Amino acid sequence: MADTASWRDRRSSLETYFNRTAVEAWSRLTSDAPVGRIRATVRAGRDEMRNTLLSWLPEDLSGRRILDAGCGTGALAVEAAKRGADVVAIDIAPNLIELARERLPSTLGQGRIEFRVGDMHDPALGTFDHVVAMDSLIHYSEADVAHVLSGIATRTRHSILFTIAPWTLPLAAMHRVGKLFPKSDRSPAIVPLRPERLRGRAAQGQFDALQAEREKRVSRGFYISQAMELTRP
Repeated sequence: MADTASWRDRRSSLETYFNRTAVEAWSRLTSDAPVGRIRATVRAGRDEMRNTLLSWLPEDLSGRRILDAGCGTGALAVEAAKRGADVVAIDIAPNLIELARERLPSTLGQGRIEFRVGDMHDPALGTFDHVVAMDSLIHYSEADVAHVLSGIATRTRHSILFTIAPWTLPLAAMHRVGKLFPKSDRSPAIVPLRPERLRGRAAQGQFDALQAEREKRVSRGFYISQAMELTRP
């Protein structure tokens, strides 16, 4: 499935941001190091969201192949591997992948993790039982998110778990205001999406017959994200 021009442009800006500008801050945020009040709410929200997505996977993942799409520093991949999964953990930022390798525990039990630098919807990655994309699609338009989900769905046997920035008045206002600032003065914008529109696309069969199931919104201070589940009947 060919990338759209908008996906390629956004992916390039995200790679630059997370691999150069934000890697130190991201390293601190995803560790146990003390952080300020704002980042503490983001850390707590991400922890709750990660636990939510993990709870939507089978408790025993032995023999299951999982794609951690946009794995960051690898926290979710590690927990899935400890439950027996064979995890392909991929991210566009080489520095984050290097940090994930450094943090890898000495033992994962029966599971394993293969870290890769690249694009989450590369067909060469093969097929998976489950795909998890936590906060890795929140910078893309609805059309690009649907485009990526459609491609991944054809290679997913059971479920896709992903998050979006849900459309709310405050988030929509922040998105509009953010566009007023020069690119050099801001991080890549988060794009609020309407969950019901993605549910509608699923109902129309746009995701290879995967249907929308569970949803959960996590809101912790400066962190707001909505988990969605697509499952194969």
